[in-house]
Amino acid sequence: MPTYEYRCRTCAYEFEEFQSIADPALTKCPKCGGLIERLISGGGGLLFKGSGFYITDYRSEGYKKAARADNAPTSSTTPPKSGDSKSKK
Repeated sequence: MPTYEYRCRTCAYEFEEFQSIADPALTKCPKCGGLIERLISGGGGLLFKGSGFYITDYRSEGYKKAARADNAPTSSTTPPKSGDSKSKK
């Protein structure tokens, strides 16, 4: 449920009210009884802390081991072809 901000038009009292989206807007100031208006606010956007969230962050251990094996450097054991390194003069 969102928190709405209100301001009284009579006494300028500002307050917040925790309401359901379906609830009607408040109309009476709790301090002086005057007419109040709902303010437009920026909301409480999302805040991500840390290095980030990726699809691979929560993979199984088996998947991680297989991925490491696939990315492991392989050594080339094929000998060079004869005649490739010779230059003609």
